[in-house]
Amino acid sequence: MIGRRVVVRGRVQGVFFRDATRRKAQSHGLAGWVRNNADGSVEAYFEGEPDAVEEIVRFCHQGPRGAEVDSVEVTEQEPEGSEGFRVIG
Repeated sequence: MIGRRVVVRGRVQGVFFRDATRRKAQSHGLAGWVRNNADGSVEAYFEGEPDAVEEIVRFCHQGPRGAEVDSVEVTEQEPEGSEGFRVIG
């Protein structure tokens, strides 16, 4: 079990980034959350099996159709014991 916090910058709000991330996380059995930040970025926390977490981190580098990702900051984090995946805000 691993945890990763991700901050995605670019044109990532208003393009269904949060919903696409939620669907992908749930389909891979991940726990955590995703939210829009006031600075225009999208932030997420993923927790689960290493292969599944790394796959969704790769997804964040491109995002859904319509997104234009400029940068992705990934930080390792101790698993929090989260259950389920949700959109915050």
